Amino acid sequence: MAINYDLNVATAAAKPQLRKSLKLWQVVMMGLAYLTPMTVFDTFGIVSGLSDGHVPASYLVALAGVLFTAVSYGKLVKRFPTAGSAYTYAQQAINPHVGFLVGWSSLLDYLFLPMINVLLAKLYLSAMFPEVPQWIWVVLYVGIMTLANLKSVNLVANFNTLFVGVQVAIIAVFIFLVVHGLHKGEGVGTVWSLSPFVSENAQLIPIITGATIVCFSFLGFDAVTTLSEETPNAGKTIPRAIFLTALYGGVIFIAASFFIQLFFPTMSRFKEPDAALPEIALYVGGKLFQSIFLCCTFVNTLASGLASHASVSRLLYVMGRDNVFPEKVFGYVHPKWRTPALNVILVGIVALTSLSFDLVTATALINFGALVAFTFVNLSVVNHFFLREGRNKTWRDKFHYLILPLVGALTVAVLWLNLEKSSLVMGLIWAALGVGYLTWLTRRFRQPPPMFKGERVEEQEDGAGAGSPGSA
Repeated sequence: MAINYDLNVATAAAKPQLRKSLKLWQVVMMGLAYLTPMTVFDTFGIVSGLSDGHVPASYLVALAGVLFTAVSYGKLVKRFPTAGSAYTYAQQAINPHVGFLVGWSSLLDYLFLPMINVLLAKLYLSAMFPEVPQWIWVVLYVGIMTLANLKSVNLVANFNTLFVGVQVAIIAVFIFLVVHGLHKGEGVGTVWSLSPFVSENAQLIPIITGATIVCFSFLGFDAVTTLSEETPNAGKTIPRAIFLTALYGGVIFIAASFFIQLFFPTMSRFKEPDAALPEIALYVGGKLFQSIFLCCTFVNTLASGLASHASVSRLLYVMGRDNVFPEKVFGYVHPKWRTPALNVILVGIVALTSLSFDLVTATALINFGALVAFTFVNLSVVNHFFLREGRNKTWRDKFHYLILPLVGALTVAVLWLNLEKSSLVMGLIWAALGVGYLTWLTRRFRQPPPMFKGERVEEQEDGAGAGSPGSA
């Protein structure tokens, strides 16, 4: 067996590997691009109505909940610094069968987000250029995403740095215009007000209800874990990147929504409260600013599309390397570009189906996949560290490996309770297909799913025993 293992390691080393070249700031920018900072404008009208005019308070509650799950991701990526994200963590920390089903469900989140960005880009560009056939925008957009991801993950990271910078800049200009308007008597008439957070109308239940909606704005902060094998010293860099992505995203969301809420303390000015973005830009900056603002929405979709395209390609690569999907296709790395080229092309082909797909269905599928991943990441921490490794003797261990992940799981449970019925139904259908495929793959569960036999690098946390499962 030792000879076979050594041969497997040597064979894996001889194959082209993903290039380790990403720096911390590049990974964070990929995460922020995935989150899309300007999404705060898309959901403002809906959440303002639900929270009785306390959108930033809802974002603050959502950020607090998301950070618990971010901590769980950080613990697991230190122990398993591979590109498989929740798939790998559940596989290694709970059970290979569970890992496969988590990975299968996560594909919904990762695989359909590029499609959603294509759908949004098609809507925006068709509105600006109605005479151009919609299929041209879809093909052009998918072509840009696919070619950039084929070439280099660094190229994608640099593009996303530029695109996130554009979004932050336009938000900064927006805040400047809001402050100018407030001084002229618009909205509450002052910037020195905490009414968006605390007021006589503030009630906890409406704020939490709003938080369950804006929590979905954070979907994707975990996607940076799929870049683990392209990041030097991933065991330290990726946990920081996960936390910073969620934190910086939360700060941007809270700051932007705070100033929007000051300018629009009620929704009475809006003709379309559920789609208030164009009116927000118009009332704050006029027609010219509105045009510039709407152009930036295309930048948002391109940034998020590039990041999500990269992430799902890496998840498919790890599942292909494990041979749960055909390794020759899904486990292939281009020898020159050092990217999972066939997966990149496959994701591009799937994104082209947005020509005949609707936005509501794609969004529903994404939410189910993300919540499955979040749930099992928190449970993986409890099972691997608290139960399997026995790190349950001190109050510090109990706090880190039981209380924190359970709070994270409870936060996700609130989101499960607020999941739309269509998301749940379609997600369960997809999960049932995964169970069917797993049944065939494992010969009716008589054998475990295939797993990569090469060398897996694991990094110990302080205090881990030398004989623990993570010390291989």
